[in-house]
Amino acid sequence: MPRSGIWKGSISFGLLNIPVSLHTAEESKELHFNMLDSKDFSPIKYRKVNANTGREVPYERIVKGYEYEPDQYVVISKADFAAANPKATQTIDIEDFVLLDEIDTMMFERPYYLSPQKNGEKGYFLLRDALRHTKKVAIGKIVIRTKQHLGAIMAKGDYLVLELLRFAHEVREVHEVDLLEGIKSKGRYNPRELKMAEELIKGMTAKWEPDKYDDTYHEDIMKRIKQKVKAGKTHVIESVDEPVEKVEPSKVVDLLPLLRQSLAGKGKKPGRSPRKSRAKVKERHETAG
Repeated sequence: MPRSGIWKGSISFGLLNIPVSLHTAEESKELHFNMLDSKDFSPIKYRKVNANTGREVPYERIVKGYEYEPDQYVVISKADFAAANPKATQTIDIEDFVLLDEIDTMMFERPYYLSPQKNGEKGYFLLRDALRHTKKVAIGKIVIRTKQHLGAIMAKGDYLVLELLRFAHEVREVHEVDLLEGIKSKGRYNPRELKMAEELIKGMTAKWEPDKYDDTYHEDIMKRIKQKVKAGKTHVIESVDEPVEKVEPSKVVDLLPLLRQSLAGKGKKPGRSPRKSRAKVKERHETAG
């Protein structure tokens, strides 16, 4: 586990400010496959191209744009994301303490380990032990990259862990789902069948031991791959050097001042027709350049 962490900030707990780092607690075993052309088994490449010119755009020239009107964009940089709410991007503000059992399991999304940064050790262990003794979890919000998440901080062994939670509006409630409408009458059973099902459950009841459950499908796929390699059913692809196409730099209009003015309520949207052709947008960009 990298000690640098994927996020650095602090936990705000009353008057305490605990510097922490966030580390992933997941270890994905997902297999990754390359897309190949069945004709000659050459890899399929995915390129980011300019919608107007059809030319490939280098990574360093790609920016994020928000379409606030059809074909009208505001360019937002990394600095803008941070400046929108500096405190939210650097702090986990604890808002409440609740019992873990009160949280609906459908809200759980992804676990992370928290580790103390320099001078945060005392507050870290204090919060960990306080949560353990009270059997509570801390609820707060955290911004990771460009998305805000709800989170539950809890004690686990020697560590504080953060479990990202879905917001309530991101989870469909039972009354919002109508998948069983019209088929409930087909699910009737008699008391004897229910009793037998309960006895079966009782007979298969065991202590929860997560280590005994393996990803057998992953193992079966890897076994199949090794069999094909051993049998010589492989394909060697000879790389072909492609000519490098010269790409002229694009000219982008930064509309951030307009967005700031709109948010501040100091101005009105300029009169524009609902639709602007991309040709006109391009012409305005060239004029601005």
